Amino acid sequence: MKNGEANGQYSKIEVTSKIKGDIVSEADFRIDGSLEGSLKTTGKLIVGKEGKIIGEVQCSNADVEGKFSGQLHVADSLTLKATSNVVGEVSTNKLIVETGALFNATCSMGKEVKSLNKSEAAHEKTA
Repeated sequence: MKNGEANGQYSKIEVTSKIKGDIVSEADFRIDGSLEGSLKTTGKLIVGKEGKIIGEVQCSNADVEGKFSGQLHVADSLTLKATSNVVGEVSTNKLIVETGALFNATCSMGKEVKSLNKSEAAHEKTA
């Protein structure tokens, strides 16, 4: 974790914590508890084995070991570990799926995804 590290530290939601709401961060983020809402970070997201997210996430890179349900937008690389369970919509440039991972999502990949999303957003604004 390089983006948000300050002396080896990063933002973290502990296993015993449950958060409802929206989080915006420029730091790397680790979730071992649960988040219901949205997370937007310019850093890397790690969802631990006990971690659970329901909502929308935007990040640069992500490693998922736990559960995710919703919309996941990863600018660069998404890694789904063997214990992960992902349901919903995913957009990423690169996808790595380990054996055993559960992946029940629509997925858009590659650089075209970024340009497509920009043109759709422009279209939505003028409609």
